[in-house]
Amino acid sequence: MSAGAPIVAAKTALVIIDLQNDFLDPKGAYARGGDSNPPALLLPARVAEVARSLKARGGMVVASQFTLWPDASGEPMISPHLKALRPYLKRGHFAPGSWGQANVDALAGLVDVAVCKVAYSAFFNTQLDWVLRRAGIDSVAVCGIVTNGGVASTVRDAHMRDYRTLVLSDGCAAFGEERHQTSLADMRNVAEVTDCAAFIRSLG
Repeated sequence: MSAGAPIVAAKTALVIIDLQNDFLDPKGAYARGGDSNPPALLLPARVAEVARSLKARGGMVVASQFTLWPDASGEPMISPHLKALRPYLKRGHFAPGSWGQANVDALAGLVDVAVCKVAYSAFFNTQLDWVLRRAGIDSVAVCGIVTNGGVASTVRDAHMRDYRTLVLSDGCAAFGEERHQTSLADMRNVAEVTDCAAFIRSLG
């Protein structure tokens, strides 16, 4: 499908990356660890509007939830790379079924399918591809956090799987505007970069 072609809502999924309490809420793991991301706090309301518009036209909303699975002793299984970046992560953070792992309240009632993920991409070791294909989805619009991490990795994996792939530029955020803009520019090689309002207008 060519860039700029009308978007068929019934064959489109909004893929929301990691808009979770432990990432965004003032009581969440990241905020308590000193890692605040002010631009990301603006995303839930903006993304929720896109989700409502897409669902009203028969589209699908999927959310990924970063998850730290506990080992046999209850300690979270954290990759060495992440542990080095976020040494404050500990037992209970992003635990399956916990408040911290849950989607933020702004997304309540909007998410059709949630998948637990353990790495950057929402496709890696999850059932996302199976769910999308089973639902007849051929186009995905990706948003969430962070632009140069989970969003970019998911976008590239969607591209490799031959989905029409869009990125909602103002539906994403990174730790720093330069990283955000650089990542968006890089993703133009594999995806259509648009914004939330333009995406809503293009829904057919």
